[in-house]
Amino acid sequence: MNNKEIAILAGGCFWCTEAVFQRLEGVQKVRSGFSGGHIKNPAYREVTTERTGHAEAIEITFDNEVIQFQQLLEVFFATHDPTTLNRQGADKGTHYRSAVFYTSEEQKLISEAYIKQLEEASVFPDKIVTEVTKFEAFYPAEDYHNDYFNQNKEQGYCKFVIQPKIDKLNTYFRKEIKKDFLE
Repeated sequence: MNNKEIAILAGGCFWCTEAVFQRLEGVQKVRSGFSGGHIKNPAYREVTTERTGHAEAIEITFDNEVIQFQQLLEVFFATHDPTTLNRQGADKGTHYRSAVFYTSEEQKLISEAYIKQLEEASVFPDKIVTEVTKFEAFYPAEDYHNDYFNQNKEQGYCKFVIQPKIDKLNTYFRKEIKKDFLE
């Protein structure tokens, strides 16, 4: 039986989202890259010009018997701001947009239902702007982007932007964190 599933999420800087999701039990692999654009194999420097249409995204390979797509969404919406269009904190531009690139009809339905649930419960003070878009392609980022937080924890961006997301994960999703990453 094949329990492997892929999720493609964009929640601002991929260094942030990668650091969060690689800590979850059942997540087998996380890669930083680009999705949602109109050119093949874009480089980071091209994506940041906003002319390619891509979002910084992560490709999550997970065991759906250990962690469900719904749980990934719960972590996703809790660790970034899904109400700011083309922005996460000081990071601005269309490549920082919030998006779920669904890989199956089931993922689409789960995403839409969860967003509706969050909206109806008024979890956020503003309207959720996360796009739910059919997945077409994922292009891996250059190697130096992968495992960025773990390799650069003392760098300012890591300390002041990524670490608070890890702290939130440790507070609200402690039971879902791999033992190797418990802080």
